[in-house]
Amino acid sequence: MANIKSAKKRILVNETKAARNKAIKSKVKTYVKKVETAVAHSDKAAAEEALKAAIVEINKAGSKGVYHKNTCARKVSRLTKAVNGIA
Repeated sequence: MANIKSAKKRILVNETKAARNKAIKSKVKTYVKKVETAVAHSDKAAAEEALKAAIVEINKAGSKGVYHKNTCARKVSRLTKAVNGIA
């Protein structure tokens, strides 16, 4: 356990940031799952709507520094490719 005041503060700040990052990642996973479910059911309209919402959330997570920009681009690309693959 830290004895120095600044170290104690860092521990608290790190816990707060970790909780925020975890919540954002969880939200992104939920939106991605909605897209994948729509793709699995071959529902083109629902998949496109879910994709729009997922892209917004993924980019928001990237802008907040939760994900690296290349990770965001990869996730968006894979989801878009899956939605476009629906006949």
